[in-house]
Amino acid sequence: MTPIPTSPPSASLRIVAVQGAAALDDFIAVPSGIFRSDPAWIQPLTLERRLHLSARSNPYFQHARWQAWTAWREGEPVGRISAQIDDLHLERYRDASGFFGMLDAEDSQETFGALLETAERWLSEQGMRRIRGPFNLSINQEMGVLVDGFDTPPFFMMGHARPYYAKRIENAGYRKATDALAYSITQDYGSEAMRRLIAATAHRAKVRPLDLKRFDAELSLLRDIFNDAWAENWGFVPFTAAEFADLGRAFRFLVDPDMIQIAEVDGEAAAFIVLLPNINEAIRGLHGSLFPVGWAKLLWRLKVRYPSTFRVPLMGVRRRFQHSRLGSALAFHVIEAARPAVNRHDAKEIELSWILEDNAGMRSIIESIGGRAYKRYRVYERNLDAR
Repeated sequence: MTPIPTSPPSASLRIVAVQGAAALDDFIAVPSGIFRSDPAWIQPLTLERRLHLSARSNPYFQHARWQAWTAWREGEPVGRISAQIDDLHLERYRDASGFFGMLDAEDSQETFGALLETAERWLSEQGMRRIRGPFNLSINQEMGVLVDGFDTPPFFMMGHARPYYAKRIENAGYRKATDALAYSITQDYGSEAMRRLIAATAHRAKVRPLDLKRFDAELSLLRDIFNDAWAENWGFVPFTAAEFADLGRAFRFLVDPDMIQIAEVDGEAAAFIVLLPNINEAIRGLHGSLFPVGWAKLLWRLKVRYPSTFRVPLMGVRRRFQHSRLGSALAFHVIEAARPAVNRHDAKEIELSWILEDNAGMRSIIESIGGRAYKRYRVYERNLDAR
């Protein structure tokens, strides 16, 4: 694709590097203006965003470096972007690829072009030859720009976008790298084929909930299964022990033990599923703040009312079982084992996300139990020597 020619930002548009706490807060606040009139948008908690973007709090930064910028026009923030370099990705692929993320902006090709060029320049100066994104900040966090499914709110740890984002990125010379899908299922999910396969393999597959008494060892086990199960997927970068421990802290607070199910084959852990309450449902209307009364509302919504929507952010079957009848059965076993928690909380909707578009096996399993793909996220890329 030939990019639309871009000129230097006009005098009224400035791209400013984020340095310091006040500038970071300005960066975090940009989406509030972009999505102000969008009824589907849910404002993240400012505190959570600060922690996510802090090198002291987010273990991602133990193997990655980044820079962020805010676009200003006539004294108002009108866009933002980040650029990151992940050493684990480079060690695995040796492809000189860097990444962009956190991209939000007004509907202006000038603004999108200036932000992307700024990220490209920084990555080029660091020796990168290709840029890919968006990732907020890694492939194990929020991935892709929403290109279909704008009319419903995003689930926890999933992104949202304005419909013009994709075209603005493409007009800057980017092409599709891959798509990922979000699937939705209802409380009555299942099929006769699922039930038959579970019954036929019950003599080999045993399913159990997370053992809280062995929490650290269980987390290590889940990480081992995930990193093995996903190792051949597009763009895969393994979770580090520190990153999974960070996830574990959220698990302790948010989930009941039976919302994490582990399937064993002949005594060996072979598959798992994690079901999380949709935190976005609980934070909606808090306007990003826990003070002065937001924290009380959040606790009540999480512990008393409880969300009616859930997300499956992590699921995996070890590679040696994939592409086999037993592998499909293991996926069905852990999905079925999560049903008591789904029923106990009277879940209205469960999102399974994200699923790569070329992951035919998992897509077939989800669709066979009534899942429908209702959102699509796109990752873009371009060569940095092409501009």
